[in-house]
Amino acid sequence: MGIVKSAVLYTALVLGANAATAQAADISALREGDMKKLVVHDDPRPASDKSFSDADGGDHSLADYEGQVVLLNFWATWCAPCREEMPALDSLQAEMGGDDFQVVPVATGRNSLTGIRKFFEEEGVEALPIRLDPKQALAREMAVLGLPITVLLNRAGQEIARLQGDADWASDSARAIISEVISAGGDS
Repeated sequence: MGIVKSAVLYTALVLGANAATAQAADISALREGDMKKLVVHDDPRPASDKSFSDADGGDHSLADYEGQVVLLNFWATWCAPCREEMPALDSLQAEMGGDDFQVVPVATGRNSLTGIRKFFEEEGVEALPIRLDPKQALAREMAVLGLPITVLLNRAGQEIARLQGDADWASDSARAIISEVISAGGDS
């Protein structure tokens, strides 16, 4: 009986791995323009459980978004490429954000709340929440070594892809990648 259980378990693992590999290939095939910088992982990676805060000082963690596909963006007000891509992230959230998907921008390091609010107002950023990681605990644990860094998380809160540098997140390619992850259940 042990051999049968082992065979069934092995078969399930192989099929699951094949599904993850197929999903990664599907996402990779959708990368065009700026999205060519998106590194799609062969296997999902664990994400951090470190907390970050909102504009009112409330605590949050990535576990708050479990069950949703998340585009986690690490940025700072002093980072020119970060500022350049923020309107595209806002557009993506306005268009696709909801029960299945969220863009979560996290201002990491020294960023004044006043400065963030002023920047959002100047750029017309209305759909994105303000999230803060002032001590860079989340950024450090997620191996963020430069800014901006954008991480795509599946519904289980695992990292499935990462892009270093700025990108047009409102592009057709970005929307197609996000749509593919959502429609596949976001489990890759």
